[in-house]
Amino acid sequence: MPTDVTKPQPLRSTQLEKPDASSGSTIVHGFFNRVGGISEGIYAGLNVGTGSNDNQDHVSENRRLVAEFLGVKPENLTTVHQVHSPNVVKVTEPLSSPKPQADAMVTNVPGIALGALTADCGPVLFADHQAGIIGAAHAGWRGALGGVLENTITAMIELGATRENIVAVLGPTIGPENYEVGAEFYQQFLRENNDFAQYFAPSVKPEHYMFNLWRFITDRLEKAGVQATALEQCTYADETRFFSYRRTTHRAEPDYGRQIAAIAIRE
Repeated sequence: MPTDVTKPQPLRSTQLEKPDASSGSTIVHGFFNRVGGISEGIYAGLNVGTGSNDNQDHVSENRRLVAEFLGVKPENLTTVHQVHSPNVVKVTEPLSSPKPQADAMVTNVPGIALGALTADCGPVLFADHQAGIIGAAHAGWRGALGGVLENTITAMIELGATRENIVAVLGPTIGPENYEVGAEFYQQFLRENNDFAQYFAPSVKPEHYMFNLWRFITDRLEKAGVQATALEQCTYADETRFFSYRRTTHRAEPDYGRQIAAIAIRE
């Protein structure tokens, strides 16, 4: 039987998909990658980035495929205008254009999928199964340092979640073997907290360091009092499955695609 090559094949976490005993609904999610979809060339696969220069009809179809996989209406796959901020939006209905400038969303409304677009930054999906509340955050170094993760947790609690019941999973993100940064980046973290030196290792290049964004994000989540885990999949290293801004930059390519991590409470 022929395989539908356009069908998404997201990574998933058992921690995020459990029945919600209070409502009978089920939380569904996917850390979608570039496998599937209809985009071509440098965007080949499941590019969902409306900010890319890809054919926007292809992007729309790819987003429809993601929504279909999650069991929601295409117009209910909700994203924001990401700006590397600590801002969180409480979503009660699909967001209309212009999208708010923010980097995280939370909801308790079934049928709405919350999505975080990434191409090296950290996509974090949150769920309180007992309360039936979910969240999605785009956490690059700037957003993670600025508090987007903690703010997402706070917004979930304001909706009725309980801190110790929240599960947070970090999806595919650039790994510590490929995230080289300069001295100014390193010093910026140390100005915030000298203990942050633990997230850096020496690089072979003088006055450069290798930054462990995986551990930085999961440690912040754990210190915020939630159950945290990481898939530990590197977007830079795996070209077959992931788009990567840094890989594109190193190759001097004109543009890059984006993958999406999305979560929904199924109706």
